[in-house]
Order: sequence, then C-alpha cells, then structure tokens
Amino acid sequence: MTVAIRSRVTGVGGFVPPRIVTNDDLAELMDTSDEWIVERTGIRRRHWVDPETSTSDLALEAANAALISASVDKEDIDMLIVATLSSDHFFPGTACFLQTKMGISEIPALDIRQQCTGFIYATSIADQFIRTGMYQKVLVIGAEIHSKGLDISTEGRDVTILFGDGAGAVVLESTEVDTAEDPQILSTHLHADGSGATDLWLPSPGMAFPDGLVTHEHLDRGDQYPQMNGRAVYVNAVKRMSEGIQDALATNEVSLDDVDLFFFHQANLRINEAVAQRLGIPPEKVYNTIHKYGNTTAATIPLGMRDAVDDGTLQPGMLVACGAFGSGFTWGSMLIRW
Repeated sequence: MTVAIRSRVTGVGGFVPPRIVTNDDLAELMDTSDEWIVERTGIRRRHWVDPETSTSDLALEAANAALISASVDKEDIDMLIVATLSSDHFFPGTACFLQTKMGISEIPALDIRQQCTGFIYATSIADQFIRTGMYQKVLVIGAEIHSKGLDISTEGRDVTILFGDGAGAVVLESTEVDTAEDPQILSTHLHADGSGATDLWLPSPGMAFPDGLVTHEHLDRGDQYPQMNGRAVYVNAVKRMSEGIQDALATNEVSLDDVDLFFFHQANLRINEAVAQRLGIPPEKVYNTIHKYGNTTAATIPLGMRDAVDDGTLQPGMLVACGAFGSGFTWGSMLIRW
C-alpha cells in the first residue's frame, strides 16, 4: 500500500467502581442463585456505583487512564466522543459534562447512543475524522451506569443479573502507514436493523408517548426499566457478530488463523462461545471479561483491551478483531493492527 493517513491506538484505559456485587449478593434481593446465573451467562460478579457517582465520573477516570497510557496531554486532544446509553441527564450530552470535568474546552464533544455497539461506532467515527486529516488525536470513551436503572427484584431478574457499571477509553492518533503490518485501525464495519428495536429497549422516558415524556402510568407499567426478548437477542447476536467478523476479515484479505486475539462485546458468555464455535475460533483466542464485570455495554471492549494490555495478553504487532451486537438492533466489527 502507498503511504496513507490512518488511526492508531496509542493508549487504553479503564475504570470500574470499587463496589463488587456478587451473584450471591443478588440472591439476597431476588429469586436467583450463583449457579443459575453462571450457567446461563458466565457472570460471577459485577461492579456497581455508589449513589453519588455519574456516568461522566466513570468516563473521566477511564479517559485520564487512557491519556496516561498514551503519554498524551489532555490539551492535545482534538475531539471527545462518548458512547453511552446511560447519560448523566436527558440533555446535554455526557461528553459535555466530561469535557468540563477534564478541564478542557472548545473542542467538539459528541455523544452517540448505539448501546452495546457504541464503542465500535464511536471508534469508527473517530477513525473517519482522523483519516480525512480533520483531527490528529481523538479520545473515545465507552461509559455506562446500569445499576441505578434496573428493576432489582425477581420480576426484573433476567435483565438485572446481566449488567454492571464501568468505563473504558482509547486514544486514537493520526499515523502514516505504508504497510498493513504498521499499527493502525485497518477497517470498521457498521450495521443496524431497526425492526428489532423493541426486542431490547427502554420505553420511557420518551417523546413517542401521546401522554407525555414520562407519566405515572409509565412507571406503574415498569416502562422505566429495560425490557428484553432474550431469545431474539441471542439468535441475532450470534448471527450478526459472526457476519461482522467475516466482513472485517474479507475486507482485509486475512483469515481467521491470521487473527491473534478476538474481543467480542461482553453481553453473555454463551453468546461469545456460540460465535467462536460457529466461526471455528479457538477459545484461547477470545478474551472475555464478563465473569468479573458483567455487561457494561459500550465499555466492554475497551475494558477488555485495558485488561489484556495489563496482563500481557495483548502485545504490539498483534492482529486484533472486535465484534459487537446490541440494542437497535446494531452491530459492527473492526480489525486493528495493535
């Protein structure tokens, strides 16, 4: 390939709140057990925030860690992109609150709401800005607080057991490359199918209601809690994440054997096992964190990258494939030379 401008991951950071909630802790609040949760999801614990913590607080910790990892000053960042479904407030976006907490101003601060595919969407957006030469350094953060919005009862069990709080971030920087072996984001692939929107959603508050943004009737129905058609999500997640990985490999003319490490969105260990089996990926090539963090939505992939760097699993020069599927339905993939 000729010399080209591409994005490179130069730093990665993550943060989870200190409070650990085990499956046994949940069993004291609802009709469930550690065995039941582990068998169905692979989750053993998750981290939940204290009442005073906001999503932008988590994002700040992850962002600062990523900047340190990249040896980049916050004043050198050209753009902030925050992927979250759990914004500090209905508006303005969480990126604006994060920007103030970081002590920087003027640069664009963007929120995207692509749920579990949020980090891949956000990284793709940042990559396009860098490829065109508009920005040189972009900070991408996936941050979520679920614990404040869950139905912590037996009625809400099937959803509540899945989710944890946390944030992950990467610094992307412009780099010149002349070979696919140079560290870079090789490609990103984004998809959506809105016909599945109500198979995993949060109905209220919302402007689609004729009786207003949020009413007592909505609350009485439990519309303020996430609702999920588990079977539809499982089937589509396995299918679409598999397709996404195949898209990334075909675009870059590489095989599954060429990939050193896979990061799948951490929604359910059984989904990731099914994707790996469907594609023929050896289990040791799939990096999972769901057992200790649960589903942190937009934060799962960067949190996994942070952990993989810290424990030495993710090394420079590796070919890394990422895939995600989530509410929307949305799904996406990307291939990275680390």
